[in-house]
Amino acid sequence: MSASFPRAEVVIDLSAIRHNVALLASRAAGAETMAVVKADGYGHGALEIGRAAVEAGATWLGTCSLDEALALRRAGIGVRLFSWLDTPEADFSLAVAEDIDVAVSSLDELARVAEGARRARDFSGLSAISRVHLKIDTGLWRNGCPPAEWPALVQAAAAAKPLVDVVAIWSHLACADEPGHPSVDAQAKRFAEAYDLARAAGLNPMRHLANSAAVLTRPELHFDLVRTGIAMYGLNPVPAAEELRPAMTFRSSVVLTKRIAAGESVSYGHTWTAGRDTTLALVPVGYADGVPRTLSGRMDVWLAGRRRPVVGRVCMDQLIVDCGDDEPAVGSEVVLFGEGTFGEPTAREWADKLGTIDYEIVTSMYRPRIHRTYLEAGS
Repeated sequence: MSASFPRAEVVIDLSAIRHNVALLASRAAGAETMAVVKADGYGHGALEIGRAAVEAGATWLGTCSLDEALALRRAGIGVRLFSWLDTPEADFSLAVAEDIDVAVSSLDELARVAEGARRARDFSGLSAISRVHLKIDTGLWRNGCPPAEWPALVQAAAAAKPLVDVVAIWSHLACADEPGHPSVDAQAKRFAEAYDLARAAGLNPMRHLANSAAVLTRPELHFDLVRTGIAMYGLNPVPAAEELRPAMTFRSSVVLTKRIAAGESVSYGHTWTAGRDTTLALVPVGYADGVPRTLSGRMDVWLAGRRRPVVGRVCMDQLIVDCGDDEPAVGSEVVLFGEGTFGEPTAREWADKLGTIDYEIVTSMYRPRIHRTYLEAGS
């Protein structure tokens, strides 16, 4: 390994992204595929992931905020873009100007979106229209229009033509990652009822409900469009095995080794004491780089062809690996998590130990000191 190897690096395998998108699209044949690249592509890089997803067949990209969608459009992304959660201060005229679909969950939001179209029309002199996806809350009780308010919303949206064009209705599942959970059928029923009300109001919208888990387990909920999120990054949201390939590897390198005697204690608080003479390897990543301090004494790394334990407390900038009688060379690669093919730790392993989900692990890798590298097949 060269001396220029970054102290903290995430390596993103774009061929894995393409493989995963193609796999998910094949599982939802007959529906279009939206690749969700919010939160900077779940920490993988929204623009690079978006481009790879489109190359693999995605016809939409999904973001959380309008700002995220605008950045993609202005970087040259030409497919349909959809953003679904903004503050009341958002300028929806920009969505019209940049050809971005937006979500609407309330009458107030509908009015702001229509006003955005009006401003865009006044500015350009053209027949500007806001393309809207009305969101019905089917039981997640987060964003979305409550069922009791839905009839008024669909009627108002139908009346808002020509400023507003309702192109879709959509919702989000709470427990699709638990196959057989009764809430999925209950939400599907509410979604069908909401669609019927939209049609009765004179709308002819497409439908999208399925997230990654539902893409893999509920084909009858694919409708016109599916939203592939975590599975696109190779992290499996359902208990059954799937042929997904994790795209992110988090790695660093050895910067120092030293031999210590039995009885010496290591790192802050002396929480670990060597039971024998051993060799320690110093790795220049810590909790400022996304390694949770709560994994102190509970994690391994992959170093010199095998798993080795991290000993003592994880510090802000560094951690220590017990190498026994081996002495890895300075500059040796240290994999903190990766695909798991060779036995290295995975993001799911970290998440399980921390009592969280792998979404949180990979998304937290978007940090100033972490260098991001993209690999193509064979590189």
